[in-house]
Amino acid sequence: MSRIAEAFQHGKAFIPFMTCGDPDLETTAKAVRAAAAAGADLIELGIPFSDPTAEGPVIQEANLRALTGGVTTDKIFDLVRGLRTDVTVPMVFMTYANVIFSYGAERFIKTCAEVGIDGLILPDLPYEEKEEFLPQCRQYGVDLISFVAPTSDDRIEMIAREAEGFLYIVSSLGVTGTRSEITTDLASIVKTVRRCTDIPCAIGFGISTPEQARKMAAIADGAIVGSAIVKLFARYGREAPERVGEYVKTMKDALR
Repeated sequence: MSRIAEAFQHGKAFIPFMTCGDPDLETTAKAVRAAAAAGADLIELGIPFSDPTAEGPVIQEANLRALTGGVTTDKIFDLVRGLRTDVTVPMVFMTYANVIFSYGAERFIKTCAEVGIDGLILPDLPYEEKEEFLPQCRQYGVDLISFVAPTSDDRIEMIAREAEGFLYIVSSLGVTGTRSEITTDLASIVKTVRRCTDIPCAIGFGISTPEQARKMAAIADGAIVGSAIVKLFARYGREAPERVGEYVKTMKDALR
């Protein structure tokens, strides 16, 4: 069983996201360890990119802070290498295709496997173009995680049948960011997914409160939170890891 599959074996999964290098990589490392200790089942690590098309202002600003601070892909690989000396929860990278192309796709994916990254989430990679990276991902045992959005319609079954790791269900249209209310008929999307695959599915985009997380996890296998966590880094800077740990514990408790 892959580490990603294991993340969904202990009840509903809570998946926090953080931007690597915001405000610096040492703080990221502390926050990852705090999140893991607080019960995070899988951790998404954002590799900063200058034009993150799926991100709202909160994560855009985190990307800018990290890039201004001198973060590079190689430094992030070193970060993960260090984390893997004691962090056992699955970790996946969330980034953009250009980051991988500029690094060299095979070199990037091979290094992911070597340092202990379990999967890749690429918001700008359409399902129809996943062959750009899928052969290398399979060669090195890195899951290429697919998205299903409210607009996927008749493509949902096709995407679900070929999903790997877990299926990322986008809760609502638009970019990332906290939302006061999520009105998409997610239950029908999950029902369609369930007909096609046993792969777990987790809902992200817009979730920030324990109540929202509980509601989303009641529909799916887990909840993903990004902007609400990234706001803690913006507010507390190097003091954020303790706050991140407290937040993750609150959210995980809500899913139990």
